Amino acid sequence: MAGVETNDFSAPDEVRRPDRTNIEIVKLGGGEIGRFTFQPGWSWSECIKPVVGGESCQTEHVGYMIAGQLQVQSDDGSTVDISAGNVYRIAPGHDAHVVGDDPVTVVEFQGAATYAKS
Repeated sequence: MAGVETNDFSAPDEVRRPDRTNIEIVKLGGGEIGRFTFQPGWSWSECIKPVVGGESCQTEHVGYMIAGQLQVQSDDGSTVDISAGNVYRIAPGHDAHVVGDDPVTVVEFQGAATYAKS
């Protein structure tokens, strides 16, 4: 159908696998959408920082949490918990970690193109 484009995470265009992380990227409409899975024990500072460097994550994220719970700490010291069912925007300048024993799964509409790329 003209004007309709689809893609599927069952055959992603790109996969990135830093420690305790699985990132599947699909390309759509000139952009990239990511499905991220973070295993229990995952944190940005331990699993992604070694790949990208810096003192905190500088990616802006806009997404939807499918499963699990993530705690985000902004550089200003404030914290927010994001849980399954939440839609979120996280500004650059943060760290994050998985809360509890369940994996976190999110779909990100902004931030996937550069996340965890060296």
